[in-house]
Amino acid sequence: MKISQQVFEKMYRKDGFSQWLGIEAVEVNDGQCILKMTVRAEMLNGFDVAHGGIVYSLCDSAFAFACNSYNDLSVSVETSVTHCKAIKENDVLIAEAKLITHSKKIGTYQVIAKNQLDEIVAVFKGICYKTGKLFIE
Repeated sequence: MKISQQVFEKMYRKDGFSQWLGIEAVEVNDGQCILKMTVRAEMLNGFDVAHGGIVYSLCDSAFAFACNSYNDLSVSVETSVTHCKAIKENDVLIAEAKLITHSKKIGTYQVIAKNQLDEIVAVFKGICYKTGKLFIE
């Protein structure tokens, strides 16, 4: 099994929030992670659309799994999200995180989240700090 998949599985086992979101891995590779989830009623706000934190959290999880995929324990130092389209109950979201650029200590990632109609619903940017410590010995 690839190290990126091993890292994902170890992280996911301890990640109660990603589990609560109902996140499933579609694909995990070095510097990349694609996740999928379905929006549930309890994720909606008072306007009957998904709370902004839902797609942010999906993207943040994809970012975390992608930046740790090299087995170099990495932590978020800055993130931002642009909400592009309202998300409704039962929408199926796919978030794809990709490495954009990196140095010895810093990685920059972009996550594009789309709905089941292939419409972009959010664009997320994340910067991580690479600690140099192995996540899996």
